[in-house]
Amino acid sequence: MSLQLRKKAKYALLTPTSMGVRITPVNGQPVHCSQLFEMQATSAETNVASISSFLGLPVKVLTTFVKDSPIASFIKSDLRRRNIDFEGPEISQGGPWGYRHQFNIADSGFGLRGPRVLNDRAGEVVRTLNVKDFDLERIFSKEGVQIVHLSGLIAALSPETSNFCLEIARYAKKEGTLISFDLNYRATFWKGREAELKTTFSEIASLSDILIGNEEDFQLCLGIKGPAEGGKGLENAIDSFKEMIRNAQTTFPNVSVFGNTLREVVSANEHLWGAIVYNGKDWQVIKPRPIYVLDRIGGGDGFVGGLLYGILKGWNIEQCTQFAWASGALATTFLTDYAQPADEEQIWSIWEGNARVKR
Repeated sequence: MSLQLRKKAKYALLTPTSMGVRITPVNGQPVHCSQLFEMQATSAETNVASISSFLGLPVKVLTTFVKDSPIASFIKSDLRRRNIDFEGPEISQGGPWGYRHQFNIADSGFGLRGPRVLNDRAGEVVRTLNVKDFDLERIFSKEGVQIVHLSGLIAALSPETSNFCLEIARYAKKEGTLISFDLNYRATFWKGREAELKTTFSEIASLSDILIGNEEDFQLCLGIKGPAEGGKGLENAIDSFKEMIRNAQTTFPNVSVFGNTLREVVSANEHLWGAIVYNGKDWQVIKPRPIYVLDRIGGGDGFVGGLLYGILKGWNIEQCTQFAWASGALATTFLTDYAQPADEEQIWSIWEGNARVKR
């Protein structure tokens, strides 16, 4: 792959994020009839970063915390446990109707009962994210970063976060840091801001080295023509996905690697999981294969995390794609939104279909 990693860098991976908590009923039960819940710290971007952090690479997040909040303390403790450095200002709550960390209330589903997710993001503190609160020269020029990973969730969260992601992308490009952009379209984030966000996302994509999404992401975020339908018969639509990626390459010629996940839901606990990765020369296609799912949230993030880890390790496109697929599959076996790999071997065993006991 034609990607040149910065050789001297304190951090392999850096990502802006909005940290929050997920509250999940125990024993796979639905939210509306449960009385006992578990709480975890979560964000899509740290789901991605956790593959690298658990496998020993230095990782950092840029975020914002609510000052003196016990939820903020909970989140910081969890990031430390995951070997993730963090940096960001402390914002005063401003009273009971002020700032807070986001809440996700979600069950895991079971069988033919699909999972349901309620995002409660009112007063979300990271909506105030501002480049003025960070020393970008120190972070990118003096300390150094090999890959900065940007998510469409953060880029679309508020006008402030849109500008933050743009400024980060521009600065990273200037300093020779590779840029990864996971489009992550959310209709509720885009409502009333479609033209503004399409312009923002298009500029970030034009600066990116790695561009990731699905058929909906590419079409709705960037206006790239894609398959007429997604979700069913994905294996038969692979040629259409390839055509969509070729269209994206024509529009964004500076992108070196395109990634596209493929998921077909058989039940809450069985998915057909596949992927397409293209480096401008070679196609890597993993046709959808059955995987067993404990909790689906974070599977796509696990794929991105595995892909970036492979790139950071200097692997070829085939190895990167296989590791990404297996990292996503691994994430769906955890009740946390993020995979916690014990080592690389555990992920490669998933790719090989080897679930035998290791003694």
